[in-house]
Amino acid sequence: MIIILKQHADQAAVNALRAELEAMGLSIHESMGEQEHILGLVGDTKAVSESWVLASPAVEQVRRISEPYKKANRKFHPADTVIQIGATKIGGGNFAVIAGPCSVESPDQICLVAEEVKKSGASLLRGGAFKPRTSPYAFQGMRAEGLELLRHAREKTGMPIVTEIMNTEHIPLFEDVDLIQVGARNMQNFELLRAVGRLNKPVLLKRGLSATLEEFVMSAEYIMAEGNEQVILCERGIRTFETSMRNTLDISAVPMLKRMSHLPVVIDPSHAAGINWMVEPLAQAAVAAGADGLMIEVHNDPARAKCDGAQSLTPAQFQALMEKIGPEAAFFGKTMN
Repeated sequence: MIIILKQHADQAAVNALRAELEAMGLSIHESMGEQEHILGLVGDTKAVSESWVLASPAVEQVRRISEPYKKANRKFHPADTVIQIGATKIGGGNFAVIAGPCSVESPDQICLVAEEVKKSGASLLRGGAFKPRTSPYAFQGMRAEGLELLRHAREKTGMPIVTEIMNTEHIPLFEDVDLIQVGARNMQNFELLRAVGRLNKPVLLKRGLSATLEEFVMSAEYIMAEGNEQVILCERGIRTFETSMRNTLDISAVPMLKRMSHLPVVIDPSHAAGINWMVEPLAQAAVAAGADGLMIEVHNDPARAKCDGAQSLTPAQFQALMEKIGPEAAFFGKTMN
């Protein structure tokens, strides 16, 4: 249920209404926009009579919410959420590019790539320290050492770091990671979602390979229900019957997610196709569809990459892409930062 308050409603009447609702065991999510002041009720609202709420002199309108997600729902929060990571903003007209290698491989590699992508305009550095791989024999990442190398690259470049967490036991290792990524395979790892929801740290949540958009937003709701509302949604391709590419980028997810939720939406074109020459057109499509950012894999020597070299751009290719993306983002009303 959402309660739309009257403009310039008497604060004493608002406070009295809030107190009565909280006494009924409901939590209240308050959203103050330019046009509307909304109280979103979270909990069992079946016993809350609409006529009783409308009797308050502070209330303009009452609406029931049919969707199972509440805090992530745009009806609860009409304005776009803006997530700030260091000096970088994502959402609300702010466009950011996250770039870096699939996995951290060495001190020289991660620092070189970090310097190159920053020079081309990327705002955040990605790099996998813990790698979920389909085969147990594939490179699994440098783990804690990889996190240390990411921190070193951050010191050299000033770029906030983005890396994936695999389970709740690793949370102490991620205390100074700027943006924690929950990968596609963990999108419905509800214990992990609850755990990162208890952190005061932005979370990049990737869509599962076979997840519906409602399931995706419900996973974000798990994080937000624990108190952490700094969630970024990442569409990275879904599994379909098509075999010419790794996954199928669901570009239609961008406008639909924007309608469903107020959270920022970024696109990962690298994992979507798994083919480096497809990254540019998919990235351009993401900008045109209204995405708030991109997540792109860049490697200094893709042919020798330990992970996902086929989908990685070289620094030169990344720079060429950024030279196109910047003007296109501006054309669609986005501010690169």
